[in-house]
Formats: sequence, C-alpha cells, structure tokens
Amino acid sequence: MRRLATLLLFIFIASNSYSQKKKLDTLPKPKWKVNGRLAFVFNQSSFSNWASGGQNTVAGNININYDFNYKKNNVNWDTRLLSGYGLSHISEKGYRKTNDRFELNSLLGIKTTTYWFLSFIANFKTQYTKGFDYSKEPKLLVSEFLSPAYLTFGPGMLWKKSDDLNLNIAPATARYTFVNEFFTKDSGKFGVDEGKTLAFGLGFNLSGYYKFALMKNIEMENILTMYTDYLANVGNVDLDYQTNLRFTVNKHIKMHMTFHTIIDDNSSSKIQFRQLFGLGMNYSFHEKVTY
Repeated sequence: MRRLATLLLFIFIASNSYSQKKKLDTLPKPKWKVNGRLAFVFNQSSFSNWASGGQNTVAGNININYDFNYKKNNVNWDTRLLSGYGLSHISEKGYRKTNDRFELNSLLGIKTTTYWFLSFIANFKTQYTKGFDYSKEPKLLVSEFLSPAYLTFGPGMLWKKSDDLNLNIAPATARYTFVNEFFTKDSGKFGVDEGKTLAFGLGFNLSGYYKFALMKNIEMENILTMYTDYLANVGNVDLDYQTNLRFTVNKHIKMHMTFHTIIDDNSSSKIQFRQLFGLGMNYSFHEKVTY
C-alpha cells in the first residue's frame, strides 16, 4: 500500500510539473522590451584651514542608457544607446571634463539555428563638447563635437545565448572616420590624411556583451569591441573594453564603478584608461514590454 501511494504521488508531481512547463511554454513571448535608465553621481570635497592641504572639488556625472529589444519569429533586433557627460570643478583650475560619450549600437539578426543568426551591425560614436589636453601650455584642443566621429557597419554572424550574452563576428566591416579640418590642416590625426576630413577603412570587427550577477546585489557588465583594418596597419588591433560594476543599495540608489580601456594608435600612441567611482541615484524612466 505504501509503495502504491508513493507511486501515485510521484505520478502526480511529474504530471503537475509537466503541466506547469507546458503553461510556461504557451505564454506569449514579448515582442518589444524597452528600458531607459538614468544615473547621476555627485562628488564633493571641501577644505578650510586644513593642515595637510587640499583643493575644493565639485564633480557630477550623468548617464542615460536606452535599450530596445525586438523579437518576433526568427527576427532579433537589439539597439542600445549609451550617453554620458561629466564635469568637475577644481578650485583655482576651473572646470574639467571627466566624461563625454555618445554611442549608438544596433544589431539585427535572422535566426538560422538555436543560437546562431545572420547579422548586420551598425555603430556610431562621438562626443558632445570640446576636449583639451591640460598638460600642454596653453591647453591643447584634442577633440570636439563630431571630431572625431566613427561610423561602423557590416554583415556577419551572431551567436546569442540571451540578451545578456552574445558575440558578433563581422569579417567585412566598413568604418568611416570623420574629423574637423582643424585637426588635419597641419598633420593627419585619427587616421585621417593631412588636409582631409574623412577616412575609410575595411576590416574585421568582433563585438561582445556579457552581463551577470557576481553575487547578490552586485552586477557586472562587460562590453568589448575589437577591430583590425585590412587596408592600413594590417595586424594592428584597436580595442575598446568597458567593465561596469553596479552595487545595489535599494531601488533608486546604487554604487557604480567603471573601468574603460581603449587601444587605438590613430587617436593616441598610449593606452587610454578611464576609471569612475561613485554613489548616486538610478532611475528607470521608461520600462515597457509589448506582446
């Protein structure tokens, strides 16, 4: 009798699990997922008659990120907008730019197997305002709006496990670099020949995205782009790698750390590195799911 009861219980649990799985499988999958997030980080330090010295500093950094994800049948279209601007004011030195970024990524995929897609990638990035090298005297203008600006696009193959893990391989990627005449009137810069304002490249592009939970309330996001040009400096690889660590305090307050590395001989002969740390407000101003 006991064995019969155990068998009936097992059959009940198995059938119930199957029916639950079937219900989940029949749930409609979202066609559009939209998520807009705003993050603001503020830092301030003040000194008055401080024996060991110090400089009064006020700094603020604002980031607006927008994600648009579309899925229907075999079509997968992901678009991400990354935008940020930051300023600091140091006593006796004035304002300094700490962050300046506008980047738009779009990736269209047509599913061929479970995780593989035929893809087309497009990327545009630039900055909003003028940037200066303050180590020079007088300060030296090194960038401004749309100078430089990069437009990259091309077909490829996408491997996508989820919205948080994907890798795109584009072996025939076109890349346009735009600059103002000011930066090339004396000598070429950003890979653009002297006296010109546009450079064209054709090369291999590898881009990847991976986001996961390190532990409870700690999220790590990795964004990678690698590019090598077939037409110039063959074998030389440009690298853009960014890591974001987010520590959740509550729904609207998070601690944020960013480590950003760029290797690009056309813009600088040295490795570029940017680090940001702060505690600030996070707000999702647009969240929408459409079936």
